[in-house]
Amino acid sequence: MQFEEIVRVALHALMDHKFRSFLTMLGIIFGVASVIAMLSIGEGAKREAIAKYQDLGVSNIIVREKKLSNAELEEVRARFSPGLSINDAKVIKEIVPEVTQVAPQAEKEAEVKMGDMSAKSTVIGITPAFVEILNYETEDGIFISEDHYNNSLKVCVLGAGLVKSFFPNQSALGKMVKVDDQWLEVVGVMKSKTVFTETVGELASRDLNNDVYVPLTTFNKRFAKDNLLESEIKQITVKVNSSAKLMESAALIRSILDRHHFNNEDYSIVIPYELLKQEEKERQIYNILLGAIAAISLVVGGIGIMNIMLATVMERTREIGIRRAIGARKKDIMSQFVVEAVAISITGGIIGVFLGVTLSFSISWFTDVTTFIRVYSIFIAFFFSVLVGISFGYLPAKNAANLKPIESIRYE
Repeated sequence: MQFEEIVRVALHALMDHKFRSFLTMLGIIFGVASVIAMLSIGEGAKREAIAKYQDLGVSNIIVREKKLSNAELEEVRARFSPGLSINDAKVIKEIVPEVTQVAPQAEKEAEVKMGDMSAKSTVIGITPAFVEILNYETEDGIFISEDHYNNSLKVCVLGAGLVKSFFPNQSALGKMVKVDDQWLEVVGVMKSKTVFTETVGELASRDLNNDVYVPLTTFNKRFAKDNLLESEIKQITVKVNSSAKLMESAALIRSILDRHHFNNEDYSIVIPYELLKQEEKERQIYNILLGAIAAISLVVGGIGIMNIMLATVMERTREIGIRRAIGARKKDIMSQFVVEAVAISITGGIIGVFLGVTLSFSISWFTDVTTFIRVYSIFIAFFFSVLVGISFGYLPAKNAANLKPIESIRYE
């Protein structure tokens, strides 16, 4: 019996029982769709995490003031630690050989007002080096320049979220906003940034799109500290010329700061590159777990195929007996039932791929969950659907092939 004839007979048998064939496919359809959707969710989460750490700069070292209570601050100051300072930043740049740029920054919670509108924000005092080190870009206007910094000008750059709230249908450039009790001219607007939804070391979670950037010199003159015991600055971002030297440079920076702070641990060092590698590893495990959970539904679909086909073998016992009696071989009967199982799996897999892709886009469209479909996830899901068809179709096919012709013909 030719293979083409086997395929024709198998497909004809499936078409004769369309509804039953469709019900048998459902497990494969939902299994494939689940695998694609789950992997797309995992990939979306991975890309969000990577974007978050890239915003911090993968070749950077971040020195951050630790959050301490008033009692702890008093104790640290009593042990002669001045806290993070601009001088720390200067010394790091002078001593650490791999450092190419250093950006100190000060921070303060503030209220931004425009007309009768107001919003809670974080005002950040920075140097021009800030934008050279971090992946920050302006959507409109310019960033804090050397002229702004050297002359302590009353200018600011607004985050995208503030501009959207205060200036929805007009340019913000040249407008005046009130930050606490200081009027500042808007000279630039930031591009939208990733929202930090979790704490990264000592980096407080916040919406970066609501930040206000001012020259550090202006910050020190115009914005008073909330607590006199606070450090002069909150953070020092250090750019290293090679990611291979990050750990070595971080160790040297720690030894410098330990001397300056008299071995008081009132700061922490965060290395985004190391966090990124750890995050990628965790997300990879997360994706595997999601895919494995979704693959269970494919196995369930395969069990459904096996159950239905075992019942089909019983139902078609006389047909099998007649075909054997007129010359069909065992391998012909077996091939027919395997082809039926594979045809169900392939058809269900194709439908499942379209459903999975649609589901992934729908999740991203109607919720805040980011999804991203990788081509390999489609191939993996489809490959397993075919593998399931072959694996779970083998037993019913073997049972059908082993039926004895005479007993099959007499079967009622």
